[in-house]
Amino acid sequence: MSEEVSKNLSETLFQKYKQAQETSSLTQYMPSSHKFLADKMAEEGHAWYRNLRRLQWAWQGIDPIEQEEVLARIASSTHSRTEEQWLDTVMGYHSGNWAFEWTKLGMRHQLRAQQQQGEQAADEMFSASLCFSIAGYPHLKNDNLATQAQVLANTAYAQAATHTKYVIKRLEFPFKNKKIIGHLHLSKTDKPQPVVIVSAGLDSLQTDMWRLFRDFLAKRNIAMLTLDMPSVGQSSHWTLTEDSCCLHQEVLSQLHTLPWVDHFRVGLIGFRFGGNAMVRLSFLEPERIKACVTLGAPIHDVLVSPPKMKKMPKMYIDVLASRLGKNAVDIDSLAGQMMAWSLKVQGFLSSRRTKVPILAMGLEGDPVSPYSDNQLVALFSQGGKAKQIKSKTISQGYEQSLDLAINWLEDELCR
Repeated sequence: MSEEVSKNLSETLFQKYKQAQETSSLTQYMPSSHKFLADKMAEEGHAWYRNLRRLQWAWQGIDPIEQEEVLARIASSTHSRTEEQWLDTVMGYHSGNWAFEWTKLGMRHQLRAQQQQGEQAADEMFSASLCFSIAGYPHLKNDNLATQAQVLANTAYAQAATHTKYVIKRLEFPFKNKKIIGHLHLSKTDKPQPVVIVSAGLDSLQTDMWRLFRDFLAKRNIAMLTLDMPSVGQSSHWTLTEDSCCLHQEVLSQLHTLPWVDHFRVGLIGFRFGGNAMVRLSFLEPERIKACVTLGAPIHDVLVSPPKMKKMPKMYIDVLASRLGKNAVDIDSLAGQMMAWSLKVQGFLSSRRTKVPILAMGLEGDPVSPYSDNQLVALFSQGGKAKQIKSKTISQGYEQSLDLAINWLEDELCR
């Protein structure tokens, strides 16, 4: 795509949203929750509305220096903000605005892709797609700028697929008169490969997972099938319910129709809320799954503790409200409603074990995925294991945990 075309596409997409509502102001709260929010902001004193995932984004392929440049431009903007204390709430689609600055970086990568060939061009294009995805983060419903950024992310991902030596297929699985959209990544197609179904949290897109395939799975000739969680990205027309794995379960039942994968050797990887879905699926479909890995998954503890739920940053509360389709949020009823997502409350982690070996991992001190949750999962899984990653080496921790995860999957899939 030439810079001109790319620029035109982004300008056309964003033109009518110059005055789009700023992300942090999209979620409406009931008057009964206003005092709670005001107290929360005063008490926490965060400088950003969004949770900045610097290390995760760097691992996924964002140059740390470019990342800091973008964040510095947002932080130093003199344009007006929805909330003065939150640096990333610059209103209007122009310099300093979160979506604007990340989109601009994405276009820089697109431009570089044109000057490269083969894998270099592909990598630049995948980086562009990731920047566009971050431009839409945390992907709240009715966030017009985020919706447009998602279009750019998907377009760039499709273009990256044409440059790489790996095979990427966009698949559609029919379900309830709609389609579940996923991307299948293969190192080669001469014979069916073991496959890992990968799902991330409620605030990221399936197109963010490229590096997991390129750096970890492709070398072992394991295919990767990515899916968005219900209510996000390509799955945004599905509602998120307590049955968090309904889409994954349906895709699992249709895997035998794909000639490129060995549907007898299926693994699962779930990040954050995707981990909740993958553990649930491991209990529902033990005959079809060989192994499962979760990273930072909310399983029980935070979901059944309204005080802990209320301590989450506002961005996370907004994301939950958005996924559940709430027009106006009452913080007490939202915190109470989340109990239904606890896999223990649903009856999974209480009596019967699954024969699927599950490796449940979390970072030390993670309030969303405490060690007790991961131990609970390991206890009810035959051959299960809980692992805590020391947070003082978080960037190495991330690499090490993924190495551990992929080795675990490879051992289970290939026996």
